[in-house]
Amino acid sequence: MHAQKLSVVFMSQNSQNDVIQQIEKHYDTLSPSGKSIAHYLQKNPIAVITQSTSAIAEKTNTSKATVSRFFRQLGFDSHQQAKDAIIALREQGVPVVAPSKDMHQLECEIDNLHHTFDGVSQETLKHVTELLCDAQQVTLIGFRNAYPIALHFRQQLKQIRSSVRVLPQPGQTLSEDIIDLTKNDVVVLFGFRRRTRQFRFVLENIKHCKTVLITDPTGQMYRKHVDHLLVSHIGSDAPFDSYAAPMSLVATLCNLTYESLGNTAADRVEAITEVYAHMDELESTKR
Repeated sequence: MHAQKLSVVFMSQNSQNDVIQQIEKHYDTLSPSGKSIAHYLQKNPIAVITQSTSAIAEKTNTSKATVSRFFRQLGFDSHQQAKDAIIALREQGVPVVAPSKDMHQLECEIDNLHHTFDGVSQETLKHVTELLCDAQQVTLIGFRNAYPIALHFRQQLKQIRSSVRVLPQPGQTLSEDIIDLTKNDVVVLFGFRRRTRQFRFVLENIKHCKTVLITDPTGQMYRKHVDHLLVSHIGSDAPFDSYAAPMSLVATLCNLTYESLGNTAADRVEAITEVYAHMDELESTKR
């Protein structure tokens, strides 16, 4: 039983190329039939999850028993465990090609948007908007795939209020910036699945601030560590996650903040537009 648990843990830690990596590792020990299966899967890695044991046997002119033995030689308990390991990786956010359910990208995006906005109450949006309006400073923190979203959020907010920044700065550490945060600051932290190990330490060190976490469903474990949590759905059956819903949520918060700030925001937009013109930074709309 203990060995079986270790096997599951081991497999869950590997990348999508698990099978390919294991083939390379065990290739010299494979039988001629095993090598035939290995060659087929190296050329068609998606077959591990899209084809049955029988189909792989037929494609490689071997038998079901030989295919089952092949996966055991690679360290899996069975072909099914190899499938499950890859599917589990996709659920963690690893880019893995999974069997298609014939759902088009647009349908997935709409589905994620519906789930996101159905799960966020108007009251929560109102409270977060008030924080964004009243904060002495707004700090947006994002790592990995969350960083471009934080950067976009900054670009929008900066047009309607001052003192908005993004962390971490390229090539810089966080500590010297976090130390300056006060109870009057608002920190919006973005953290989607496959978060960095640093993530939880950041949460521990911004507890004295007003905090908002924008995350996917896996980040709900941090609910008690922040003042407000907004769950955004990013998953699909495609290899890569989509960040359309988080971007839409950011747009919503910016629009609500603009409306709430009223003339103050409008005056700032007008002033920035004049500076754009004086500095000739933007393309002319005239053709």
